[in-house]
Amino acid sequence: MDLKLGDKAPSFKLAADTGGEVSLASLKGAPVVLYFYPKDNTPGCTKEAIAFSALSKKFQELGVTVIGISKDSKESHDRFKSKHKLKLTLASDPETEIAQAYGVWVEKTLYGRKSMGVERATFLIDQAGKIQAIWRKVKVDGHAEAVLDAAKAL
Repeated sequence: MDLKLGDKAPSFKLAADTGGEVSLASLKGAPVVLYFYPKDNTPGCTKEAIAFSALSKKFQELGVTVIGISKDSKESHDRFKSKHKLKLTLASDPETEIAQAYGVWVEKTLYGRKSMGVERATFLIDQAGKIQAIWRKVKVDGHAEAVLDAAKAL
């Protein structure tokens, strides 16, 4: 699926860290940042999670919920969150249904081998559930700050 600005964000309900659940419906009426990342405890994903976590208070002041989504289990998320003292929600998408709905489950090539994986991407969703910004093939440095700046414009 190729989502565009102004599209209705695909709904989801996922297991979250600390044993809870998170859904787009439960967050309706408030802006949401969904960032998809490949794997807990890998260098780029750790750096990205720490960057979003460092800005968590600023996102909260804007009323924005930040959710990181990967294939990892909620137990893996719990360990990842605890190890790096992350201050955001991590959701588990083991069957990649939500990654597919957002068009971030893609073919990747590493050392000449093709495989399916999560493309690092972020979606800014407004209070009405519409996509207001999309970042694909994210480079981690400065990304969380760019997302925060876009959220300020909502």
